[in-house]
Amino acid sequence: MEKAGIITGEDGRGRCFWHGGLEDYRRYHDEEWGRPVTDDFRLFEKICLEGFQSGLSWLTILRKRENFRAAFAGFDFDKVAKFTEDDVARLLSDAGIVRHRGKIVSTINNAARAIELREEFGSLARYFWSFEPGPHERPSVVDLETLRANPTTPVSVRLSKALKKRGWTFVGPTTVYAFMQAMGLVNDHIDGCFCRREVEELRLKFRRP
Repeated sequence: MEKAGIITGEDGRGRCFWHGGLEDYRRYHDEEWGRPVTDDFRLFEKICLEGFQSGLSWLTILRKRENFRAAFAGFDFDKVAKFTEDDVARLLSDAGIVRHRGKIVSTINNAARAIELREEFGSLARYFWSFEPGPHERPSVVDLETLRANPTTPVSVRLSKALKKRGWTFVGPTTVYAFMQAMGLVNDHIDGCFCRREVEELRLKFRRP
């Protein structure tokens, strides 16, 4: 009997259920999700895309990610912060992305806020990783029941409030926790998923910024 929340693939390896057996989603699960990231542009990209994901599925955003990258200058926040109303109009006519004016304007706003963070802390990575939960703030077992019961955490609430205080938008605690999970600030691969051990080993070797 398989453990709750685990799907065994054709390769015989157990994985978190949420990839649903879809090849692109499985590749994202295996190769990206939960692996520690310090690159500022990737961190900015992810927190923005999590904002776009609000009300949609992450798979929808994942399949449009290359279009988003092209539309938002590779999520180089120095460039995005200079976007004008003409750029907003361009983005609203781009069928390759999610054409939501509020989320587009939010991304441009957040780019300016990202520059401010970098100026104050040296990098976005240093700021975001300062919110990495300590062992006492993590569950003893990461299983399906735990994940479903905790779409937010006290740490994601703190980070959300801190970002909002600095003028960031579309950074609610659920969005922020999804960002933390994806960027490796926590390891939420379910016990029994082969990636859990791999990610834990990466996190042990990882040099925090």
